[in-house]
Amino acid sequence: MSHPGWNGDPILDDLAAETESLLGIVEGLGEGREGIDRVTPSQPWTVRDQLSHLAGFDVKARLAATDPEGFMAELAEDFADGGDAMMERQFAEGRAKTADQVVAWLRKERTALIAALRELDPEERIPWYGPPMKTRSSAVARLMETWAHGVDVADALGVVREPTVRLFHVAELGVKTFRFSFQNRGLEVPEERVRVELTGPGGEARTWNEGSVSSVTGPVEDFCLVVAQRRHLTDTALQVRGPVAEAWMTRAQVFAGPPGPGRAPSSRTQG
Repeated sequence: MSHPGWNGDPILDDLAAETESLLGIVEGLGEGREGIDRVTPSQPWTVRDQLSHLAGFDVKARLAATDPEGFMAELAEDFADGGDAMMERQFAEGRAKTADQVVAWLRKERTALIAALRELDPEERIPWYGPPMKTRSSAVARLMETWAHGVDVADALGVVREPTVRLFHVAELGVKTFRFSFQNRGLEVPEERVRVELTGPGGEARTWNEGSVSSVTGPVEDFCLVVAQRRHLTDTALQVRGPVAEAWMTRAQVFAGPPGPGRAPSSRTQG
């Protein structure tokens, strides 16, 4: 039975839907470089690596939710070298499977993770790599990762996925990581905040920091692509006004870890 704290909160259902969106474009992929081993824009990661990474961290997230002490016991080992060895173990596990088995692995682990999260109070804090986070925040983070890595997979396979209102979860996280985007690069965090005005695929609108002068406005998908470092700012329809907004959008990073390299502008915007 689901914890009553989830009543009316769509995030776990949205996480399941985002998972199905990704699985829908990889089911039936063949082996080799024309299939699951095709290199994605996050080189040298392949489609297989992207799926293995998601499944591997689902294992960790479920452990954190169901056995916090067990997770903490593995924490030091997992990140003794910054996490590289753990990632390689995830990749190795995926590379030992067939294409169908990798897809089934992600489906199995994601289903188990969602079931585990449903049992917990969404406000309960569980351990993670860094400060403990609320159970609900863990679900949002898994949705963001699924969508972002799904962008890489879709780009590699030449698939166009229609944006959904689920992207507002990613956008919310993008706004919340304003401070992190500067701190992660050793920069002073601006005192001013940025007004963010985003429009969803069905015309839905949401605004953060309404009283701020600097602003970012445009489609929610474009904002998410920038903060997840899946598109260069110049390849989007975002309107950025003010020095603080410009400084943020050139450094925005919604995911944990060291500063990401971002994406170069496409050839059509370089001239």
